[in-house]
Formats: sequence, C-alpha cells, structure tokens
Amino acid sequence: MKMIVCIKQVLDPEAPPASFKIDVANNMVAQPPNVSLVLDPYAEFAVEAALQIKDAQGGKITAIALGTNLLTDVVKKPLSMGADELILLKDEAFDGGDSWSTAYALAKAIEKIGDYDIIFCGREDADWNAGQVGSAIAEILALPSVTLAQKLDVTNDKVTVKRRTDDGYEMVEVSLPVLITVSNEIGEPRYQTIKGIMAAKKKEPVIWKPADIEADPSQIGATGRRIKMLKLFQPIREGRCEIVGGATPEEEGVNLALKLREAKIL
Repeated sequence: MKMIVCIKQVLDPEAPPASFKIDVANNMVAQPPNVSLVLDPYAEFAVEAALQIKDAQGGKITAIALGTNLLTDVVKKPLSMGADELILLKDEAFDGGDSWSTAYALAKAIEKIGDYDIIFCGREDADWNAGQVGSAIAEILALPSVTLAQKLDVTNDKVTVKRRTDDGYEMVEVSLPVLITVSNEIGEPRYQTIKGIMAAKKKEPVIWKPADIEADPSQIGATGRRIKMLKLFQPIREGRCEIVGGATPEEEGVNLALKLREAKIL
C-alpha cells in the first residue's frame, strides 16, 4: 500500500488568543514572539490513519509539506511517528497562496510521485479551518474523495470508510486510488518513539522547487490565489453583567424571569 499524507506547519493552536496580533498593513497574522510552530493537529490524525494501514498491511508513507521557514523538527514529526519519506515544496514562490493554489502545488507534487493508492489530508487546517485543500486536490487529480473519515478498512483495491455526519455516520465504499480527509475520531495520534526520532534525524527531506513539479507559475502562491482577503480582524467581545435583586429568593427568581422575558430569552 502506497500512501501520501499532506501535512502543514502552523502556529500552536493551543496558544492563548491574546498572543495573536494582526498585521493590518499586510492583512495577515503577525508571528507572535512566544508561540511555537507545530505540526497541524489535523495533519497528525491523517498521519495516524496512514500508519494504522501500514501496521495492518505494510506499505510506504510519504509526507508532503509546503512553505518556507519550515522547522526541521516540526515537519520531520511524521518520520519519527513511522512515515518513510518526507518531501518539502520549499520556495518563496509557494508563499501567500490560498486553498486553491496550495492544492494545485500539492497535486503537481503528487503527480510527480505518480504511484500511490491513498492520499490522506486532515479534515481542515488548524489556522484557517477552511477544509478545502483535500477536496481541491482530488478535483485537480480527478480522484474520488471521501471526507471526514473516522474509520478505514482496506480490502484489495477498495476501501470502506466510516464517515462522520452531523447526526451520526455513513458507510462508503470506494475504489483505489482515492483521497481521504481524516477526522479526529480515527484515533489519538501515536507518540514519537526514541527509535523513530533517531531514525528521522538520519533522513534528509527531498526538496522540490516549482520547476521540479512542472508547476505553472501563474497558479501557485500569491499569484495563483483565487480568493482575495478583504479584511482580517480580531473580533471584539464585550460582556455586561446585571445583578437581579429581590427581598426573598422567590422574588429574585420572579424578577430574573421578568428580565429574561424582556430580553426575549424566555
């Protein structure tokens, strides 16, 4: 089984909201000085899904990341978890992209790899939460896709997917090759082992530039954007507290009910 997992480096989503600031001039999030860069948590679930299949059937897992200023310890995490190869699309031309131009670059890299059975992506990314890249890759590569997978069963040339829905789940059977986006119900991502970390240190990632994947320069990075960011801002949340009194607990309850009715909450 040959599997490809698309991963991403993001600002730690567990950092306090107050840590994040907006660079108004450039309409982007400013790099907070005390917030770490981590592997996207949703991408970790995608890596775990691939590793579960590898554990059961064997195979090869190739992780792909896109961007500049990628931290080695971050993007090598899939290797220390058990992936076999890491490819980095690393060039300033890839910067500033939206979901479409990112998907296009990743799809071109996957075309270059050529031989694969399943492409895994996280259900969305933890910074923008758009959830579009996986489906766009499938569209570009003319592949069937299944989103929000929470359990997988691969048999011969088909995969049965238990797919999350708003009110339960559905079972989907699809032929390989296929692209699958993975939900967190797939299982907690495994910890890196000392052996895995040491093995990852010895593996050098493969670096590809736009020319290496025969990418159209007009379709990648900021040039290839199809969405224009009009405004990026932090919402202002204000709260107001009103104390409802009364001579007795019963009177307080009545007064509270009247206030809630005035506010049309009741």
